[in-house]
Amino acid sequence: MKLRDLVALMQEVAPLEYAEDWDRAGLQVGVPERELTGAILLTIDLTEAVLAEAIGQGCSAIIAYHCPIWNPLTTLTDTSAKERVVRGAIEHGIAIYSPHTALDAAPGGVTDWLCEGLSGGSENQIAGDCRALVPHLRVERNRQLKIVVFVPENDVDALRNALGTAGAGTIGAYRLCSFATPGTGTFFGAETAAPRMGTTGRLEKIPEVRLEMVCSKAALPLVIQTLREFHPYEEPAFDVYELVGTQLRSAGLGRRLVLDRPATVVELADRLSAHLNVNRVKYALAGEADEMIRHVGVIPGSGEDLLDLATREGCRVFVTGEMRHHAVVAALQQGVSVILGGHTPTERGYLPRLAQRLTAMGPDVPVLVSRQDRDLFTMAGQKKS
Repeated sequence: MKLRDLVALMQEVAPLEYAEDWDRAGLQVGVPERELTGAILLTIDLTEAVLAEAIGQGCSAIIAYHCPIWNPLTTLTDTSAKERVVRGAIEHGIAIYSPHTALDAAPGGVTDWLCEGLSGGSENQIAGDCRALVPHLRVERNRQLKIVVFVPENDVDALRNALGTAGAGTIGAYRLCSFATPGTGTFFGAETAAPRMGTTGRLEKIPEVRLEMVCSKAALPLVIQTLREFHPYEEPAFDVYELVGTQLRSAGLGRRLVLDRPATVVELADRLSAHLNVNRVKYALAGEADEMIRHVGVIPGSGEDLLDLATREGCRVFVTGEMRHHAVVAALQQGVSVILGGHTPTERGYLPRLAQRLTAMGPDVPVLVSRQDRDLFTMAGQKKS
């Protein structure tokens, strides 16, 4: 198994196209063609303790949920822990890959895992309707633009074929895809014009076809050049439209969970605590304790930026890892209760599921969950693990 094979597996689990634009998700350290001879270690945070664990286990790759390299590194010395971790991984030939928000947004990823527990569902089963709060917008490369050209009926086939050779009209496994609509074109040619059909000095009406084809932004210059060369008119009329893509309901940032069985805020908090296997879940009530809730907004980590959107979507409870005090106050004032499970606890519990998924995909090296990766906080009176 080579590093590029592991990257391909992670691309199946959490495609990088799902990652937020501001994220640094992806392969951060490593040579894709290098062979993986040791285990793969999963962690939320890549600390010096986790790196030492990986070295001791003879690991050849670390999948760190949080991106170890965020701000650009200007040196690789022992001045800071971040530099020591990155340099140490390089010195020991250990690759580093970070899925971060791609793993949050992916179907079956961290956010859906949280929804399983909150809904009272079973493994890989959510007991309720679940969709992304911010649906991922998929724009296929060959369908970024649509070019529309108006051409005489007898010249449609020739122009379609020419545009196809320039890169237009490809949709999936199909080529020369187009749509043609008959109509009437008009023009009034000046004395200096040389129309192929009709004459100058009067309004002409010509039977034409509106020909539509998709293409990529990269192909557009050649498509336009080809159009001008093969179109029979001296001044061909055409338009270019930018396409917005397709929204994916099951992928994207956050989730709007509609429970099959309504529950109170306290019941939801208890479910989350059990699902995360922690006893530090907090909740703030916006209404009565016995109010039955059906609509829940969910996002792991630090998700307060989605609070207003979840509220507009009718969510009566907002579940995330951590929020600032004033954001919680704002939620309560909007009539939305809040449940906080801790930043990394809402992420860390997914690592065994990720290990299970990767193992099932057949890598020929072990997939391990770090024992040194842990929550930074310990509650007073709580025994240290």
